Amino acid sequence: MADSILSRYLDPETLGQIADRHFEPQGLVIGNLAGAHKSPLAGFAVEFAGHREYVPGDDPKHIDWRVYYTREKYFVKQYELETNFVCHFVLDVSASMRYGNGPQQKMLYGARTATTLGYSVVRQSDKASLATFDEKLRGFITPSNSMGQILRMTQHLDQIEPVSKTRIADCLIELTGRIGRREIVFVISDFFGSLDGLEDALQRLRYQRHEIVLLQVLHHDELVFQFNGAVKFMGLEVSDEFLVQPEDLRVAYLKALREHNERLAGIALRNRCEWIPLDTSRNLGESLIDYMNQRNRWMRMR
Repeated sequence: MADSILSRYLDPETLGQIADRHFEPQGLVIGNLAGAHKSPLAGFAVEFAGHREYVPGDDPKHIDWRVYYTREKYFVKQYELETNFVCHFVLDVSASMRYGNGPQQKMLYGARTATTLGYSVVRQSDKASLATFDEKLRGFITPSNSMGQILRMTQHLDQIEPVSKTRIADCLIELTGRIGRREIVFVISDFFGSLDGLEDALQRLRYQRHEIVLLQVLHHDELVFQFNGAVKFMGLEVSDEFLVQPEDLRVAYLKALREHNERLAGIALRNRCEWIPLDTSRNLGESLIDYMNQRNRWMRMR
């Protein structure tokens, strides 16, 4: 049973494609385990960072005697701590994510994105968590760096039935109170619906010094609107139905989509968040490799 659930969300070929990719936070992180990433906290650990003047209570073994002989003052050596990071995957499970069939369904594509990246994070001994939301937070699996975490994530995902509308801003604000500081937050959603309030929610996360990545998952139909003949459109989050000629709507729809995504991209830019559009018709492994390569380029430029 567990193996069948894992195989639904974790594809060996995709894992093989990203196996040699190491996921790194862009800034300093705060964790509670020894790890491979720089911490903003100073202490006595691995890499030398500088000196500070000795104060009573400091361990005398950290006194730099060479400095004492030249300045006749006691200074202690300080080092940068290395720590693990915590990565939160926040997945939209509202009804609009039901669109699409098989592997190209937005919900399944987003879930596989979360579990694949989560596996990559846990494999390097960092922590991953999963939160799901629609009109409210539906579930929150607390962070862990054990491989059992991936099974817990997939079991939770397998129980989700998308039926409700989306209230992304309220859910992100609620989530802010549940997580720590200086962590990484992946928000995986189609971001359809009102963007009002999203900027305020992102600002609250940024105030806590979190790194934020917005992964916008869209079906290829939604990106190109290549429907022909008379088509009945049925609302996934509302009960409306419309019988239309898509040719009459295509130009206006694509214009509205472009303006919506430009607004989303602007919100991300102003708040120093990454915005990554994903097309569910594309191989997930290729999409993740492109994202990680792009992320590494950004980090080298910083």
